[in-house]
Amino acid sequence: MSMNLEDKIRQLPTSPGVYLMRDDKGEIIYVGKARNLRQRVRTYFGATGDGRYHVRFLVARVADIEVMLTDTEKEALLLENTLIKQHHPRYNLDLKDDKTYFSLRLDPQEEFPRFSIVRKVPRDGARYFGPYSSATAAREVLRQITRIFPLRHYPLKACMARKRPCLYHQIGQCSAPCHNLISAADYAALVEGATLFLKGKGKQLVAEFKQRMTEAADAMRYEEAARWRNLLRSIEVTVEKQKVVIREGGDSDVVGYFRDGTRMELALLFIRGGVLNGSRLFNLAWELDDAEGIASFLHQFYSSEAFVPDEILLPLEIEGAGALAELLGEARGKKVAIARPLRGVKRELVELAGKNAAAALHERDEAAASAEAVLEELRQRLHLSRLPQRIECYDISTIQGRHSVGSGIAFAGARPDKANYRRYRIRDVQGQDDFAMLAEVFSRRFRAEKIAREGLPDLVVVDGGIGQLNAALEILAGLGLTGSFDLVSLAKSRTAREAESAVITRSDERVFLPGRKNPVVLRQNSAPLLLLAAIRDEAHRFAIEYHRTLRGKESITSGIEQIPGIGARRRTALLKHFGSLQRLKEASVEEIAGVEGMNSTVAATLFAGLHGEHASHD
Repeated sequence: MSMNLEDKIRQLPTSPGVYLMRDDKGEIIYVGKARNLRQRVRTYFGATGDGRYHVRFLVARVADIEVMLTDTEKEALLLENTLIKQHHPRYNLDLKDDKTYFSLRLDPQEEFPRFSIVRKVPRDGARYFGPYSSATAAREVLRQITRIFPLRHYPLKACMARKRPCLYHQIGQCSAPCHNLISAADYAALVEGATLFLKGKGKQLVAEFKQRMTEAADAMRYEEAARWRNLLRSIEVTVEKQKVVIREGGDSDVVGYFRDGTRMELALLFIRGGVLNGSRLFNLAWELDDAEGIASFLHQFYSSEAFVPDEILLPLEIEGAGALAELLGEARGKKVAIARPLRGVKRELVELAGKNAAAALHERDEAAASAEAVLEELRQRLHLSRLPQRIECYDISTIQGRHSVGSGIAFAGARPDKANYRRYRIRDVQGQDDFAMLAEVFSRRFRAEKIAREGLPDLVVVDGGIGQLNAALEILAGLGLTGSFDLVSLAKSRTAREAESAVITRSDERVFLPGRKNPVVLRQNSAPLLLLAAIRDEAHRFAIEYHRTLRGKESITSGIEQIPGIGARRRTALLKHFGSLQRLKEASVEEIAGVEGMNSTVAATLFAGLHGEHASHD
């Protein structure tokens, strides 16, 4: 360590703040926060040195340290996160969590409240339940709720405009408050029951509903008593299937981790209402202290749109836990606890999360080794010039020459690399000319600036036989890319019926190679063939999906252009938000009203028009 740097560290203030470590080129390689800057930085450059190899590796590259003072540790936490996102330092954890979470929303201030699925959890006075890791999971919970508690499904204004209750009422999944078929008090009881159910308070719910059933029976309101009895049966069956892990209930996130060199696997268990309802795994590159890594992960994860629970349970103590808890509590509008349990059920849950993390890292290693073996076998069987670590496949989709599109998908290490999927809307080709369309796609993908930015694949797969392969070779030759990477084509298996026979035969899938007339026939259901088929099918799916999107845009425009109040600007906004007429039809009035430029009145008119109804206005 140079004398100038040693003097600088000795003169650092003892106040809270953020420190930035720079290398000899002046680039920021690490950003950290501290309650006491001088004490924290000294731990890196102490006389005995840090025994951990990865920390020594960082320290050896530090040429200068810059500090930024803050009034509190909480402000330091906020500033650190901002600087990490701004500079993406080499040694900081940079969490890229592109997973969207879904929650169930219920607004108790609404007349006859109902549940809806939302992505964001704003502080608007409504109740939110979840999160659920996918829309499918959220919809399944919502289906379960509506089977037990017959709450309304559609916006009240649209329901009241109908002449009779909807189909959900006919199948017993809506109590039809819009047509006065249930009292406000009984509907409120259903709402409260649903919220207790989602909070995991099944026993309390059963006790309350049994009391209501008894009271109704004693008063000889037998129809009402039968309704409570049926509800009880549904609830008891479902509650029996739920495994309560924390008896006192509440919402908790449990963190566990496993470390292997510079790899850190984190497991998050989501406990809602005392019931374990989901988990997430994160594979992170991290070279410094375990506690620093977990603290950085927590701040980045919860500073996004992730649900913040009552408590976060950790496997070790982290610096600045109090400041982080205060920050999350302010965002949530309710106190948040961050704790390291030392005994009991909560400690067991942390250990379980750690076991999940260790198992996940082991599975990743096994999957990587298996993928490497598959790619090596593929290289040998197809006589490729290199191991096909990066494989790309291109497909064209068109119907009678309209909305022609191309797709390019990428696999890295035998797994989909969706960040590098590409869509191409065909601009220069009219009519049905697949050769010209593929030429346009290749010319756009393999432009010099694209190659400089994205590199070249090891292998390109095209769909089809020897004709398609030769066409692709001709296109690449015209682009000056002959020999730049391997190229093969994959012909689908064909079915045929022999003359005067009822037997249908299916040919094998065949792989065509440049300069070879006869195809290579890989063993059916072998790993290399399954990989190639999966890549080809994924390219086809991606192209069809884009083609469907373009046709959906056309249909959404034609489907709403006659509805009053929907002009060009609103059509564009609706198209951008929903993407298709079908998704727009599935949306509620509230969701439509939330689109830029829309309001509740126009949304109700549009909703009614899409469903063949007449909107009613107050």
